[in-house]
Amino acid sequence: MAITKQSAGFKDSFVPVTVLLLAGLLLWYAGAIWLNADGAIERVLAPKGSWNWRDLIDATLAMQRPILPAPHQVAADFFSSLIDWPIDSPRNLLFHVRVTAESTLLGFAMGTVLGLVLAVLIVHSRTLDRALLPWIVASQTVPVLAIAPIVLVILGTLGLAGVLPKAVIAMYLCFFPVTVAMVQGLRAPQRIETELMYTYAASRWDTLFMLRLPSALPFLFPALKVAIAAGLVGAMVAELPTGAQAGLGARLLTGSYYGNTVQIWSALVMSALLGLTLTSSVSLLQKLVLSNRSRP
Repeated sequence: MAITKQSAGFKDSFVPVTVLLLAGLLLWYAGAIWLNADGAIERVLAPKGSWNWRDLIDATLAMQRPILPAPHQVAADFFSSLIDWPIDSPRNLLFHVRVTAESTLLGFAMGTVLGLVLAVLIVHSRTLDRALLPWIVASQTVPVLAIAPIVLVILGTLGLAGVLPKAVIAMYLCFFPVTVAMVQGLRAPQRIETELMYTYAASRWDTLFMLRLPSALPFLFPALKVAIAAGLVGAMVAELPTGAQAGLGARLLTGSYYGNTVQIWSALVMSALLGLTLTSSVSLLQKLVLSNRSRP
């Protein structure tokens, strides 16, 4: 019975996802034909003389420097970078994934720790609640594109280079959702529960580890998913002003310099896959932690 329900649920979810995927591909192809039509006529079809609508479609979907590359062009460039080049080559997307993932994970770890510490301080101190929380919220109103060069220059003058400066930018985007969610989660226990801990003469640390943190876990993991995705964006943005030679942000920048839109889109697809992998890892960790927590 359980297997039947699972298979039925899989079918129910598979059909809508497939329909949306096909619709997205059709819209993508239509957009590529529309946006590339003028260039195809001017550079490919007009010099050859007469042409028809089939020639136009073929030309728009096979341009070397299209405005919007077709899905099959992006897929070909994507798999070519993975198969035709060694993994330690800058032409291989996995080489850039490793560089960006290092900055993202380090920034995610730093942002998570910072968010947890700030949340604990805010929950246990009304003064810090009033003093810190407004500034934490205000910090996210500063665009990361504006703050990234400033942070990188300051850290560069201190002799800090490599992964750490990019991780700091990722941390800047990671700590906010963790802080806000954990403040709410640490305040989730009901008053009767906190009074019971007081009756047992539990210290603040005992209450924190035995009551508040376990109650905050359902709030923490959704925030971690948002944080790690935001950290990936921060790591890629941090690669742009430095003129880095490695990383998905650098790959995007190189494609922009040379007008290689196919390379740009393949890097975007890889960054999306990296983001899905990172958030899926957090989801797996959530299932492991919460399932063990629910066991008697």
